[in-house]
Parts: sequence; C-alpha cells; structure tokens
Amino acid sequence: MKRHLNTLFVTSQGSYLRKEGETLVIKTQDKKKHCFPLHTIESIVCFGNVLCSPYLLGFCSENNVSVSFLTEYGRFLARVSGPVSGNVLLRRQQYRLADQKDQTVKIAKWVVFGKLTNSRIVINRSIRDHAQGEAKEQLRKISNRIKQSVDKLGRENNLDVIRGVEGEAAKDYFSIFSQMIVSQKEDFIFNARSRRPPLDNVNALLSFIYMLLMHDVRSALETVGLDPAVGFLHRDRPGRYGLALDLMEEFRPFFADRLVLSLINLKQVNKKGFKQSESGSVLMDDDTRKQVLVSYQTRKQDELLHPFLEEKVTIGRLFHLQALLMARFIRGDIEGYPPFIWR
Repeated sequence: MKRHLNTLFVTSQGSYLRKEGETLVIKTQDKKKHCFPLHTIESIVCFGNVLCSPYLLGFCSENNVSVSFLTEYGRFLARVSGPVSGNVLLRRQQYRLADQKDQTVKIAKWVVFGKLTNSRIVINRSIRDHAQGEAKEQLRKISNRIKQSVDKLGRENNLDVIRGVEGEAAKDYFSIFSQMIVSQKEDFIFNARSRRPPLDNVNALLSFIYMLLMHDVRSALETVGLDPAVGFLHRDRPGRYGLALDLMEEFRPFFADRLVLSLINLKQVNKKGFKQSESGSVLMDDDTRKQVLVSYQTRKQDELLHPFLEEKVTIGRLFHLQALLMARFIRGDIEGYPPFIWR
C-alpha cells in the first residue's frame, strides 16, 4: 500500500530549491529557510517565481516525485515527471474501454453517481448542522431533486443524457450553495459558478482548491499506471485530463466544497484577502493563499472509513486508493468501479 506522503507547496517568490544529500533545501535571498527529508515528499508545487536545481529535478524524476509549476495565482504552466509508470497492458486496456460505448456509459454512470450522492450528503449535513426556516426547506427541496437525478441516472444508457443529468444536478446543487454559507454572508456572496475567470470570492476559493485537487488526482492516476488524459465521462480533448476530471467528481463535494465552506464559516479567510483585477477576475493575496494551502494539506490528514475497503484511511490516501480501484476494474480484477461515498 502506498504510504500517504506530503505535497510541498512553495509560494515565497524568489525561492530556490536544491538537493543536499537526502534533504530538500529551500533558499530565499541566499538564506536557507527550510529543510525537508526527501523521502517524506510525494510531490512539489511551485507558485510563481520559484526555481529548482537541475539535480533536484533529476532526482525527483527518478524517484516518482512530481514537480508542478503554476503562476503565482494558481494557473497551471508545466509539470516535470519521470518515465510513465505501470504496465503498458493496463493503459492499452484503458484505451480499448474508452472506445467501447457500453463500457464508457457504465463507468460514466458510476462517476456521476459518486458525485451526486456525495453532493446530496453535503446538503443533508448542512440541513442537520445549522439550517433553519426557509433555508432548511430550500436545502431539503434540492436534496430531493438530486435524489431524483440519482434515480434517473440508473435508467439511462446514453452518455449525452448522463451528462445532462449531471449538469442539471450540478446546477441545482450550486443554486443553494450560498445557503450553506452561514458566516460572513455579505462578504462571500455566491450566485452561480464562474470558472474562467472566477468572478467572486467564493468562486476564487472553489477554483483554487479544484486546481489543487486536480494535481493530486492526476498524480495518483499516473502512479498506478493509468493515462490521466483518457477519460470516460470527460472525453478526449487536447490539453484536458479526462480521467483525472472523472475521478475528481466524487471528491469535489465532500472534500473541496466542504473545505471552502469551512474556510468561510470558521472565518479562516476574510474579504480583505481577495482583490479584483482589471479583467474582473477575483484573486487571493499571498497570506490567504497560504492559509488555503495549509488547510488543504491539514484536511488531507483527516481519517475516515473507506466503505469498500472497510479500513480507516487518511483523505490524502483516497486519491491513490480510488485510482488503484479504477486500475483494478480496467484490468478485470473487480466487476465494477466503486466510487467513494462519504459517510
């Protein structure tokens, strides 16, 4: 079993990363700021003006430690990784299944089932924990509508219809997302999902955390030997990681969305940490971004019971475990892919 390790996020501008023995050293303005044992690091994410020594990049490539480079505000630029891992027969089978209509529909239904079920659980938790009056009724109404979408999903065998069910349920879910924000409501107004660019504080948080989640899920898929670009619900498109987007769906509600709600409701972020650019997009300042990164990494350490494997695991290990279950299904070791359902 893969041990859950850490993702190292480097946000300090002008930092330089190098390898000294078995240690990763971070220097800023020629001063040694931090040291980390390399064997504890699973991946490195560099934001903005952050440099890495060629020797460190070579070591990371040889030892399956991915290094990603993003702009200061989180837009993906590039990724350095070693040779493709895993069995070529597994990837060939993945490509064959992606070309088979019945298999594509089957996997897409499992993916959407996981997302919608977890979305409904998030809403029901909100009803139980703090919803009152009219908000409670609105949340309950949408929860019932998503349940109807789940029931409809089981009867459909057309990929476009399945996408339509998922899209309508997502629209319902985000229509009451603001009702789950119970603190700082005037500073974190959410009317609809806006992606490129995010047009309000809530969307800025959602987009940033989804980007982090994509990084972890993509790395997990590559680690087990699957091609993250060839998906089932999300079909092939240049520059899009379809399978990573597929696997992300079940994690969005209970992990990413709940983290956004916690950051706002517990006042771990505030409106001063956001600013609007001339283009209209909303960006986080450096301190807020660091707070989000710390909270993201801390949340990954939380433990829960995996309903299929029936063992306690950290959330950070879930990405790898679900990628492993997807690989087992594609190889034919299990009859179906079991999406993670939050309990």
